[in-house]
Amino acid sequence: MSEHKPAVCVIGLGSMGMGAARSCIAAGLPTFGVDISDTACAALRDAGAVDAGPDGRVFASRLDAVLVLVVNAAQVEAVLFGEAGIASALRPGTAVMISATIAPQDARRFGTMLAERGLVMLDAPVSGGAAKAAVGAMTVMAAGSAEAFAALRPVLSAVAEKVYEVGPEIGQGATVKVVHQLLAGVHIAAGAEAMALAARAGIPLDLMYDVVTHAAGNSWMFEDRMKAVVSGDYTPTSAVDIFVKDMGIVTETGRALKFPLPLASTAFAMYQNASNAGFGAEADSAVIKTFAGIDLPGKAGS
Repeated sequence: MSEHKPAVCVIGLGSMGMGAARSCIAAGLPTFGVDISDTACAALRDAGAVDAGPDGRVFASRLDAVLVLVVNAAQVEAVLFGEAGIASALRPGTAVMISATIAPQDARRFGTMLAERGLVMLDAPVSGGAAKAAVGAMTVMAAGSAEAFAALRPVLSAVAEKVYEVGPEIGQGATVKVVHQLLAGVHIAAGAEAMALAARAGIPLDLMYDVVTHAAGNSWMFEDRMKAVVSGDYTPTSAVDIFVKDMGIVTETGRALKFPLPLASTAFAMYQNASNAGFGAEADSAVIKTFAGIDLPGKAGS
């Protein structure tokens, strides 16, 4: 007897959602997609999806699992519970994996709302960016019931290289992602500050980049993000405004726990400053553009 392949719908076909959906197709899962972009939906259908469109209610009754990869809590609420929300059309027992970066209290709230509709939630933020999503190699920080893990195991196997089972309580996965984003946001901001200092001192940035990436001061975020500074290409895969949102969640979490986060708070202010200066839609590495009195390569004046 052949193994049952659960039908999965990926909601949010952006850079990571599209990669996750394609990974589900590659794993042989019947895959559906939801996005407001007709172009994205058409691309997923061309890649082998069963169907894709702006309203998941059309095929909701055919689904065993839903993967939500949108930007923030407001979008999660809209796609699940809004006017065209899919939750009300899903069969009882359908598993919903929420992988947006959201506050722990929002994860708990969505868990309650889904349970009230007879649906199962996995609180499962992801990391790895578009490149890892495209090859089914994301890192997942997941919390939820044994039932949720069992129902979503084929989806997790399709999209992730590493799955951390954080615990049974909704909100624990979101909390781990908050801590992770603290580090990611601070590393980008620190990398930008270091490269800005090098520029001010007249050190060629390609040389500085090469030194750091072969020395102890390197980090994954420096190596990945400061390439944009060296090339002058700030085309976003993760924008400044994403880190305004994420570092805002970090600082709010610290405030809720009455726990000081001095480095995170400073980095948050740097991203806010960059957004306020008009760089919010550019790559998050554009936080470097707020430093005055330096010349940057390439498109620095854009």
